[in-house]
Amino acid sequence: MSDSENNFSAYGIYTIEDKAEFSFNGVTIKIEKIGEHVFSYLRKDTEDNLLKKVIPVSSSELTLEISPIRPLNYPARRASHVYLDFETPIFLSEGSAASVFVRCPVEIGVFLVHDGRKDSLDWVDCEPQNARFCLYGSPESGTLCKYAPSEIVDSYDDSTAYTDGILKVDLKNDLDKGLTISKIVFAANDVSVYYKNSKAKFDSLKVVLKKKLTIEILDVTTEPIQTDWVKSPTFEKVENIKRVDMGIE
Repeated sequence: MSDSENNFSAYGIYTIEDKAEFSFNGVTIKIEKIGEHVFSYLRKDTEDNLLKKVIPVSSSELTLEISPIRPLNYPARRASHVYLDFETPIFLSEGSAASVFVRCPVEIGVFLVHDGRKDSLDWVDCEPQNARFCLYGSPESGTLCKYAPSEIVDSYDDSTAYTDGILKVDLKNDLDKGLTISKIVFAANDVSVYYKNSKAKFDSLKVVLKKKLTIEILDVTTEPIQTDWVKSPTFEKVENIKRVDMGIE
């Protein structure tokens, strides 16, 4: 998308010739050309915090990609796992399987597009009041997670603009008894994020209730999805993250 001066409120790639303003659920981003090869960047978040940057460019235009990203930056980049706490627990009888769609929070990433690259420029959380951490496991050896309550919804179309994306979870119970699932913990770096207009969705999770030696666990793995939605760039540095075996309570 290209325009000399306009207001926008959708994910996408934008080429700015003069000035532009973006608005996302109380967050505003203003871009203005202040020199032949220089643009100013001003972002105001929902808590009225201001961020200002000057962006030199090699051409007379500035190209940005604004996309949903994994919820790992606010209030600090300390966790690599996400803990989804289901508002409505799911009961699986022995030998049964089911698929559900659940909400997972997103942040908004801003990327500078140039020379075939997409550099991380800025990020923002449209609902910072809901951002918090939790510890999964014991205080000595537990895993720090980004925590979020999660609602079960009907489909990918139920994504809330700029605040969450939809995650499909395929569940299977290989145990000889019925059990209730009330939460899922997964490595966020293992799932990609995709967008279309103001909607977002993630790669799927496969969750199997089974025995590992003598312990009953939830085995959580990632499954890439096939979609015509745009895949978001990666904002944070991708690292090898330890896998967490979830015990069944």
